[in-house]
Amino acid sequence: MTDREANRFSARAARYARVGANVGGVAARFAAQQLTGGRTGARDASNAAVLAQALGGLKGPLMKVAQLMATVPDLLPPEYADELAKLQSDAPPMGAAFVKRRMQAELGPGWEKRFKSFDLKPAAAASLGQVHKAVSHEGEPLACKLQYPDMKSAVEADLKQLDVLFAVHRRFNPVIDTREAAKEIGARVREELDYFREAKNAALYRHMLADEPMVRTPRVHSDLSTERLLTMQWLEGEKILAFKSSPQDVRDRIGVSMFKAWWLPFSRFGVIHGDPHLGNYSVFGKGEGINLLDYGCIRIFPPKFVGGVVDLYRGLQEGDQKRIVHAYETWGFKGLKKDVIETLNIWARFIYGPLLEDRVRTIADGIEPGRYGRREAFQVHQALKEKGPITVPREFVFMDRAAVGLGAVFLHLGAELNYHRMFEEALGDFRLEQLAANQQAALAKAGLA
Repeated sequence: MTDREANRFSARAARYARVGANVGGVAARFAAQQLTGGRTGARDASNAAVLAQALGGLKGPLMKVAQLMATVPDLLPPEYADELAKLQSDAPPMGAAFVKRRMQAELGPGWEKRFKSFDLKPAAAASLGQVHKAVSHEGEPLACKLQYPDMKSAVEADLKQLDVLFAVHRRFNPVIDTREAAKEIGARVREELDYFREAKNAALYRHMLADEPMVRTPRVHSDLSTERLLTMQWLEGEKILAFKSSPQDVRDRIGVSMFKAWWLPFSRFGVIHGDPHLGNYSVFGKGEGINLLDYGCIRIFPPKFVGGVVDLYRGLQEGDQKRIVHAYETWGFKGLKKDVIETLNIWARFIYGPLLEDRVRTIADGIEPGRYGRREAFQVHQALKEKGPITVPREFVFMDRAAVGLGAVFLHLGAELNYHRMFEEALGDFRLEQLAANQQAALAKAGLA
């Protein structure tokens, strides 16, 4: 074993030990309480606070996974979701000397000469890496996303412990079988480590949204990118929360931009951005539209899954029970009985509710952004206690997350829109064969086929 391999093994072993101690302690506490007295709201809140404290001290990918889990309805008890949602994914930034070493590792000696200027102080730091502002020799502002070292080892260590948490959750709270959800989360987090793939995702979005002036996507500089360094055009913009007090028409326009950025690629290409986090986009001009900044968490769906989304929408719209059941079966739900279908429809009517009403409205009246979807998820959970367990298909994880995350953004904005007409426009003359052809062509163009 080389010194470098030994160091990586040591780092991985240390990570396993540290994460395992924190997560294992919480899992043991949770299991013991279940065996001696079952769940209570007070105990759940106490356990959730301990878990959040344990994860909050770790930073890194497990923080990202924890936040992701908090945004997927019914993956965790509400008390846990509330605590995990409070976690901040910002990691301590790498210092200037460390950044220089990392950049040399990616672009080789003399890397500084590849740029007109490079700011060693990060413009943003997150769970898997940090972003530096630079300028090309042609004078173009650049965003250089540099991954922290040994992230693959950290991710594998953290996902292993995530399996422990899911296993305990399944054993004592078996209403929702989380195995498929765990696979999906693991697959997407691993993909986020591959910046070559993210570069292709960015190219895919530039193609899909090329004719949409309300959404801007950055160009990738492949000559300044590697598997762990992604260099893209810097898009100037302000944070969306800076527009919370803007006039209604400005906030509505931003809302329309967000809707187009997420649902046009899905309805026409079967692709969705699985992370509508406030840090992943900015607003350009005086609210003319949005910049879509991050392309790590992109989900490409089989065309038939999108067909199921449309079938469920039309089924609810027309009261067509057979079409509703067909949609669920298309997605991979198995052995559905009538009462289970009725329970799933609680969630479906919540997600589709704004799309079914042909009127200007908010996405949900009187709901705080952080609690959007929680009440309905709890209602479904309670109903399934008598009828479950049920295995949720893995594609649902990021579909639900995108819908709920986007709804929270509309709530932050206080947007008042006709979601029904926007969705109908996005669907257009929907045909599954056309979507499949569009998807195949777009993936080939982006190098993802």
